[in-house]
Amino acid sequence: MTQPRFNAIGFAVADMARSLEFYRALGLEVPDGAESAPHAEIPLAPGVRLLLDTHETIAAFDPGFTPATGGHGSLAFDCGDPAGVDAAYERMIAAGAKSHLEPWDAFWGQRYAVVLDPDGHGVDFYAALPGVTPPGS
Repeated sequence: MTQPRFNAIGFAVADMARSLEFYRALGLEVPDGAESAPHAEIPLAPGVRLLLDTHETIAAFDPGFTPATGGHGSLAFDCGDPAGVDAAYERMIAAGAKSHLEPWDAFWGQRYAVVLDPDGHGVDFYAALPGVTPPGS
């Protein structure tokens, strides 16, 4: 028997076009023409994808589906250095993202910030502060 292998993260989205616009602004490689599709797949890292499905698509195979409010879960992006965190945060705010946590120097040794995608899912930006070894390194 083959062991399960992690390769995707899935989010339910209310408006595919709006969500894809957000993820394009973030710099992800969104497939052309996916705005009107009920399902989209965006590569995140080698062998890992972000799967987006409209509420209608999920309801078609899961009659008990009720869209969550406020988003659940997050995607985290290493920005390389503290200035990269600030730049990513400002770029996404300028693109219309909602701020959840403005950039700050976290007690665990990282510059950290969070914006929300159109469905309220967190998108975290982080980088090690100079001279600090982040947890898990």
